[in-house]
Amino acid sequence: MKQHLKAAAVAAAILSLAPAAEAAWPNDKPIEIIVGFAAGGGTDIMARTLAPFLEKYLKASVVVVNRGGAGGELAWTALAQAKPDGYTIGFINTPNVLTIPIERKARFSLDDFKPIANMVDDPTAFNVHVDTPIKDLKELIAYAKANPGAVTVGTSGVGSDDHLAMLALERASGIKMTHVPFAGSAPTRTALLGRHITIGSVNLGEVTSYTGDAGRIRIIGHMAADRWAGNPSAPTFREQGIDIVMGSQRGLGAPKGLPPEILDRIVKAVQQTVEDPEFQEKAKQQYLPLAYEPSASWEASLRAQQKAFADLWASSPWAQK
Repeated sequence: MKQHLKAAAVAAAILSLAPAAEAAWPNDKPIEIIVGFAAGGGTDIMARTLAPFLEKYLKASVVVVNRGGAGGELAWTALAQAKPDGYTIGFINTPNVLTIPIERKARFSLDDFKPIANMVDDPTAFNVHVDTPIKDLKELIAYAKANPGAVTVGTSGVGSDDHLAMLALERASGIKMTHVPFAGSAPTRTALLGRHITIGSVNLGEVTSYTGDAGRIRIIGHMAADRWAGNPSAPTFREQGIDIVMGSQRGLGAPKGLPPEILDRIVKAVQQTVEDPEFQEKAKQQYLPLAYEPSASWEASLRAQQKAFADLWASSPWAQK
């Protein structure tokens, strides 16, 4: 009997030394979703729409943490350096998450993340205040040619799709505009409504969600291949003779090294969310262009995009070296 009691005590002692993560995940600690842009922007809206459903399927508390600045670099550095225990995940946005390490020395790279799933693919849109006489791309190009540098373009940062879209239009039409970077689409919107900038380069889903300001903002073109059912009146660049297709993917990532069993549970919760009719309806109400892509295929896509941007930088840098 004494031997049995001794063995039981030893076994209990060994179990008490097991890592907490192996015993239970998630526990009463909240899961943070890091967002690299200001509150009120498209990524923030996506995160806050997603959070209650992750709570439902993971049976855990989920909070959204905004860490705007440097085109997303501050947030992605924090995500890359976070402990890979499942309590810190975040949205990683293309192209910024790929272009920042290409254009300058950064404290993160794509290799520091484990892509979980892409959630949104939102085309870039050029928008003006309704009091601006510019009605379409033809008038924008004509004005910019007559007034080099006078057109100011607000974006969510250097190397963002908003910024690269501006540069692509400059190359395609032979014009010169002035770049004005902000910490996200929300401050870009504020500057546009205040008529402090000529163009707000903001993703189509984001600007479409500005329903309260719909009467003060005019979409003069967006960069999807075709018109979007969520805003069928918004014209594309292609139909106006400018063949540019560009946008931003917004998907979830985790720090590299996340245990497979935790990754699998998050992946499953995301899959359950995107299949949930209630989530689909809320995403529609928030004008979120959903484009779910699972972990493996999205990671392959990110690698391909990374190479394409590296090749573009080698031939045509988009920032001063």
